[in-house]
Amino acid sequence: MDVIVLGLMLLSLTIWLGLLCFWGQFWRTDQQLEVTETQLESLPVVCAVVPARNEAELLPTTLRSLLLQDYPGSFNVFLVDDRSTDRTANFAEGVAHAVGKPHQLHIISGELLPAGWSGKLWAVEQGIKSASKFAPDYFLLTDADIEHDPGNLRRLVAKAVQEDLDMVSVMVRLRCESFWEKLLIPAFVFFFQKLYPFRWVNNHNNPTAAAAGGSILIAREALERIGGIQVIRQALIDDCALAQAVKRSGGVMGDKGTSPIPSQGRIWLGLSSLTRSLRPYDSLATIWDMVARSAYTQLNYSPLLLLGTLVGMPLIYLFPPVCVILGAVWGSWAIALTGLLGWLLMSFAYYPTIRFYKCSPWLAFSLPAIAFLYTLMTLDSALRHWQGRGGAWKGRVYPNSDNL
Repeated sequence: MDVIVLGLMLLSLTIWLGLLCFWGQFWRTDQQLEVTETQLESLPVVCAVVPARNEAELLPTTLRSLLLQDYPGSFNVFLVDDRSTDRTANFAEGVAHAVGKPHQLHIISGELLPAGWSGKLWAVEQGIKSASKFAPDYFLLTDADIEHDPGNLRRLVAKAVQEDLDMVSVMVRLRCESFWEKLLIPAFVFFFQKLYPFRWVNNHNNPTAAAAGGSILIAREALERIGGIQVIRQALIDDCALAQAVKRSGGVMGDKGTSPIPSQGRIWLGLSSLTRSLRPYDSLATIWDMVARSAYTQLNYSPLLLLGTLVGMPLIYLFPPVCVILGAVWGSWAIALTGLLGWLLMSFAYYPTIRFYKCSPWLAFSLPAIAFLYTLMTLDSALRHWQGRGGAWKGRVYPNSDNL
């Protein structure tokens, strides 16, 4: 038995060494929009599209932050009231008048959701259609729960223009105030970076593609090149689906049209330390529902990938601390020390994210328990899908949505 346990622990340890050394340095938090202050050399026309469904409570803060961006170029906001029942449109108008920018805000009454569309993407499609009349160079796709730092748009545009990028997005700082948020939200970001290492996403020669839907700046030409939002109209994980479509859309000419080598669309994804989400996840149930809504979708609804997750997560995350305990009980220091080394490696990997979210350093050692909860959430996500309850959001259910 000792030999089997030690062998499995060595396998877990090898996996962690491989992740730390060869998996895109996913554990680092240095890919940040605010790291380098950039200057604008041109002033492209930008239109923001904000899908809003029953967001009256947050709009006085979030919409205000969007209207008060310090971007010096032409900038208009198109808020799509997605059939709200809480007077979202009235609150939006009030905010625009309060900050003295009523002409900069355009409110669109959402049409009835057609078959084959997710609610959010249908709202985005309507907003883009209306905003296209302004012939924008870029669209800013953002959620109604995002409080933007005053310089967020300026930095996004500068990044896109100076590096000739088709799309720039940032994973905004998620709310991390309650006990459950501090325990589970940093891990959500950590697991996302592990799934889509930002350095790989930002490497134009690497096919890995991802985005964060809270704040996406996309060039109009890039959006037209992929066929518009309608090409991902059923995607539940719409931000990553959009990034994949853009990155795959590169033509046969390289950067600036000088190379005949096939190229990929140029995208960039990073973290934001200043722009933040106000969406509260102050209980285990709310975080559980957030993860379970799309976890099985992330596995492409594959029972085989689900099985791999249910086996792999315990081996990678739970086995090291278990081996520490077993080794101490059995008096096997080889097992205990190997397990401890694996636990320390995963804590080392998790610590930068914990530090980024300004949580207690001791939470870095809680990753095994957190991973166990996320594994249960993933299993629940699959069960909800099989029961026809998958993808529930804002009173709608999308059991058959695909991550295109």
